[in-house]
Amino acid sequence: MEPLSLRFIGWFYTLVPAAALATGGLILYMLYRSGGLARRYAEESVLNDLTLIGIWAAGLLGGIGVLQGKAWALWVLEFFCWVLCVLVLLSGTYRLLALHRAEGETPGKWVAAVAGVVFVALPILAFCGATIFTLRSDAARQALTG
Repeated sequence: MEPLSLRFIGWFYTLVPAAALATGGLILYMLYRSGGLARRYAEESVLNDLTLIGIWAAGLLGGIGVLQGKAWALWVLEFFCWVLCVLVLLSGTYRLLALHRAEGETPGKWVAAVAGVVFVALPILAFCGATIFTLRSDAARQALTG
């Protein structure tokens, strides 16, 4: 398998986390304007949103670091990819378990649920795996550590 281009990885992990942070910020702002933010934080912990912001910020910093040729970007971006893989697997598992618990209420939705998890989770896991493979390559280490 051929490693990905570091330039592509840098731009991808700069733009995608920036878009995720902007979208999340817009959603939080819209919830605030509608009065739903206080209700959301009464039902859930603020820590959930802060954790997600921190994770996406790590991806953004890792992407910027790769573009600037910083050695620390290797481990920051690899950390982000591992965390994203775990979150994707947990999210997919949670959705399937929730569907299993509501089995009597939602008959016949298994195919759509499994297909959704597969079509969302597999590309993310594959891309993160390719990124980790690239970041661990000798060429990437030499390019970013000098």
